[in-house]
Amino acid sequence: MTRRLRLIVLAALLLETAAVVPAEAYLKFGVRIGERPVALTWRSGLVRYRVSERGVPGVSAPQLRDAVAKAFASWEAVPSASIAYRFEGFTQAVPGEEDGLSTLGFVERRDLDRVLASTSFLIDMATGELLESDIYFNGAFSWSVAEAGERNRFDLESIALHEIGHLSGLGHSALGETELNQSGRRVVGAESVMFPIAFGAGTVEGRRLRADDVAGISDLYPDGGFTRRTGSLSGRVTGSGRGLFGAHVIAFDIATGSMIGGFTLSTEGRFSIAGLTPGPHLIRIEPLDDADTESFFEASSPVALDFRVTYHRHLVVVPEGGDSGTFEVAVAPK
Repeated sequence: MTRRLRLIVLAALLLETAAVVPAEAYLKFGVRIGERPVALTWRSGLVRYRVSERGVPGVSAPQLRDAVAKAFASWEAVPSASIAYRFEGFTQAVPGEEDGLSTLGFVERRDLDRVLASTSFLIDMATGELLESDIYFNGAFSWSVAEAGERNRFDLESIALHEIGHLSGLGHSALGETELNQSGRRVVGAESVMFPIAFGAGTVEGRRLRADDVAGISDLYPDGGFTRRTGSLSGRVTGSGRGLFGAHVIAFDIATGSMIGGFTLSTEGRFSIAGLTPGPHLIRIEPLDDADTESFFEASSPVALDFRVTYHRHLVVVPEGGDSGTFEVAVAPK
């Protein structure tokens, strides 16, 4: 009998939480099958989804369908990824029902006053295959589908784009910057729609995929030529001679200005980032000291935070279709 597991990811106004295991390279959702980490994916490469018939003030069910369709289309349009999504019609079902069909819709959760949306998964624990994934948008908030956004309303397409990244198997990216204000933490800028803190109400800034998102979805669902046209870099981050877990590693492409991030995902401090454009990259290592680490790792993970931002002293050249070769970056304590 196939064992199944349901996981839930909360997409919050200010932060998100996810009790999942990261796999190599990007923060992909994963499980352990025996001793082997396996990334969660849709094995067929096709996700069939339905949309709930329930609307909310300002957004009808057809408008919900159109907004999520645009978000799905953005992920499907990535030329180096093979995943596809198919709308199967409206339904009276609501997200969260374990019925074997992926459903997106509004659910009013006034008790979750900082949660904009949530993605849940049903997983085959024998294979790591995704069987079902539901997304709900919290109807307790005000939503908009206006082309240019609406003041004091959250952009549905932007939040859907982020949640569909989760539905597809992607975890969070730390490529973003925030600042504190009277109401909490505000996003100043983000280089990934998978950044765990949402843009504020009234903006449509989150509707566009960035290089980090493209690399992540292509890594999960490569189109066949992806690994030949791109390259990877691998290394190790150490502090006081020991490997550091959870250090944020950023590869900055000197030619294009694009950034792709990863993490050290072992206690030896090892990391690997794929999907990089061939050529020289600047490497930056930083701690997750201005973020909720549980947005990226399990609460029990030994995330290293007490070290200084460090740049690798040499540019790292990424070869086409290959890896840079392992290099080490030693960081100093704060």
